[in-house]
Amino acid sequence: MTNFPYLEKPSSLREKLAQLIFVRIGSNLPPVQTVEQEASRVASLLKECPIGGLLLFNGRRGETARTLAHLQAQSRCPLLVAADIERGAGQQLIGHTMFPHAMAFDAIDEEAEEAVRLFAKLTAATARSNGIHIAFAPVADVNIDPENPIIATRAFGSEPQRVAQLVSEFVTSCQAEGLLATAKHFPGHGNTHEDSHSSLPCVDSSLGYLQACELVPFRAAIEAGVSLIMTAHVQYPQLDASGKPATLSYPILTELLRNQMGFQGAIVSDSLLMEGVKRESANEGSLAVEAIEAGVDILLDVADPVATLDALSEACSQGRLTEERIEEAFSRLWHLKELAFAERNDFINTVPVDVNFPAETGEQLAANLALSCARNAVEIVADSKKLLPLSTDRSLLTVLLKPFETDLDLAEQPLADELRKRFSQSTYFELGPNSGQAEVDEILAEAKSAEQVLVAMIVKPAAWHRFGLEEKHANLLCKLLQHECCVLASLGTPESLKPFDEASAKICTYSDVPVSQTALVEAIVNATSPSEGPSNAGRGAE
Repeated sequence: MTNFPYLEKPSSLREKLAQLIFVRIGSNLPPVQTVEQEASRVASLLKECPIGGLLLFNGRRGETARTLAHLQAQSRCPLLVAADIERGAGQQLIGHTMFPHAMAFDAIDEEAEEAVRLFAKLTAATARSNGIHIAFAPVADVNIDPENPIIATRAFGSEPQRVAQLVSEFVTSCQAEGLLATAKHFPGHGNTHEDSHSSLPCVDSSLGYLQACELVPFRAAIEAGVSLIMTAHVQYPQLDASGKPATLSYPILTELLRNQMGFQGAIVSDSLLMEGVKRESANEGSLAVEAIEAGVDILLDVADPVATLDALSEACSQGRLTEERIEEAFSRLWHLKELAFAERNDFINTVPVDVNFPAETGEQLAANLALSCARNAVEIVADSKKLLPLSTDRSLLTVLLKPFETDLDLAEQPLADELRKRFSQSTYFELGPNSGQAEVDEILAEAKSAEQVLVAMIVKPAAWHRFGLEEKHANLLCKLLQHECCVLASLGTPESLKPFDEASAKICTYSDVPVSQTALVEAIVNATSPSEGPSNAGRGAE
């Protein structure tokens, strides 16, 4: 292993154990906290417990980089900063570009590989310039179950070889720009009916089936040199008859991933706050010990790091965890730090890695690429009555259906303004889970006089949130579809369109991010019906 003298390696066993712990900074869930609001808590923790890294949520462009640099200066060892940035740095750093969900890349067909390469390159450069070292991306799951509530459009697709190809492209390009990539969720979360954030899913597939399907993208990621693999809080009884989730399974993590598949990088758990794994142990400390025993090297999203460190130390003193196992995990973690902090300045000032384009130019490239991908991913699924394109001179009623809302939602989605720019008479409603009958009645009254109707659904995977339409929203939708000119759009999974056979015009964008909302509006005013031209209306859009 390369030696970097400015990285002072911990010498005591307790310090090495602490390095295996990552805690979150910032939160997108109630109570919502920015990275900046959480900085003092983390600074205090660093004095008590020399943790190895941070899991970042809800940051701000520029401001978060300064916050992280300040925390790095207070840490005895350099902190690895990781983030869920499947959709680009803008997913966790407000002010940067947000890309469409991964499935949108698959939808652009032959240009997908080049788009993923550039997407990964831009994401890496932006993340590193903000003090982030690890992307918890790409999702290497194959979306086998079309009604999967937590993977769905987060996956590149449903065909193993195609997913493997795009995963490999992402890993290679991301790491070439200095950002460590993570393939997740091993050995595959794409064939589940439940969300592991709130339950313990079970996949009863044989090893042979897994080898031919779910494991294919992970093999590709390993061959591409992926630095980390994240575990799934999912049971695989055909791989481990004990019923333990993969995160706690020695047969899955050590025998399969390490010994059979030959992965030599770091194994990181999915969040230890998720119900899919929390229920398996009496407390967080015993959970951490089980995970390390199974083969996990990095304990992610630990709520009580001091108590967890005490439990790990006690397990070592009792002989349950051997020094050899701890040294093995620590060595993998430290190697990541040597990769991330290849230059002294990366630790002291969090200076961006050397990239091939200036920061502002890179941001403009990212914005252009995100919009291009969103446009090219738009698919006109049906238009049997030739309703498309809609006329900008005729009145339009738009209803956006949102099965869930978060504290970070905008007061009004970008879709509303995009429609107002193009339609001279535009009436817009958003219905969330708390919408009442009065709003429904007002919409139905507006529909009687509207010349055109657009109903857009946000049906997408999101942790701890409802997947699919609320019954009251589905009932309203059925009534609106009786309008002679009603277009139904999914700002998410294409599966959400299938129950509505009465819809003569259907569009899917595969994502609800702002650029996908823009692309939807462009599509409904410029669309070509499937029978008249390419099914992807966004291709070639200006």
